[in-house]
Amino acid sequence: MSLRMRIALGSVLVGLGVLGLKYLAYALTGSVALYSDALESIVNVASSVAALVAVWFASKPADSNHPYGHDKAEYFAAVLVGVMIVLAALAIFEAAWRGYTSPVPADYTWQGLGVNAVASIINAGWALLLVRFGKGNGSPALVADGRHLFTDVATSVGVLVGVALVWLTGWQKFDSLLAGLVGLNVLWSGWILMKESVSGLMDEAASGEVQDRLRGLISEHGEGAIEAHDLRTRLAGKLTFVDFHLVVPGDMSVLAAHDICDRIEQAIGAALPGARVTIHVEPEHKAKHSGIVVL
Repeated sequence: MSLRMRIALGSVLVGLGVLGLKYLAYALTGSVALYSDALESIVNVASSVAALVAVWFASKPADSNHPYGHDKAEYFAAVLVGVMIVLAALAIFEAAWRGYTSPVPADYTWQGLGVNAVASIINAGWALLLVRFGKGNGSPALVADGRHLFTDVATSVGVLVGVALVWLTGWQKFDSLLAGLVGLNVLWSGWILMKESVSGLMDEAASGEVQDRLRGLISEHGEGAIEAHDLRTRLAGKLTFVDFHLVVPGDMSVLAAHDICDRIEQAIGAALPGARVTIHVEPEHKAKHSGIVVL
């Protein structure tokens, strides 16, 4: 089992543990706000399962039906997580409304609040690991899972502060209002996550910084060519697809042109692991005099 798969599986186990702790905190207190916090943890488990399946599918090698690989599966998982987050927010709104219209006194104990705090600390540590590992290994599903957990941590901290205020002031309806704020926060995080994931599905280009780096590499390692133009990039999980036109002298041999392409591809591959480079070679009269000048 790869490290990415072990991390994804670990997310499922951590999610189940945190869900159990948060539900215990709700059972000890009866707080609607803590119930909404526990409800969001159900989404954490579901999103972790989705990420696990996506990482497994994305790790499959390219085949005849998917010659470019399966990396985009992770974006589908991230969109699914976003949808589940939105559904969780709606469930939280419903619970908050019931609590506001028909408030039930809660028993705010140190035990209940302490259990919820422990769950939040576990979530924070795991979220940090997921985001760092996901960014370092080009895994949108793991990054999405980690970001969602960070949202959950922020929510839990807000809930704990709010519940403490309810305890001190005795204003019971504030517990339900706090649950409503949790729902709004969850809804916003779901929207941001789906927006970013859809960008990946729509073949979003690499960042401007990466494209500038590519231009520099082409210029530096394209000795013998005249220019390069029509540089295009797109992202698919950990992969970056790069293609451009390379203009060479009209009388240059195919072998010489091929050597230049190999040199550029090797330089890009060394600087940008996971890059897939396609170069279209053109004769001198195709030069646009507006692209990348080869040094």
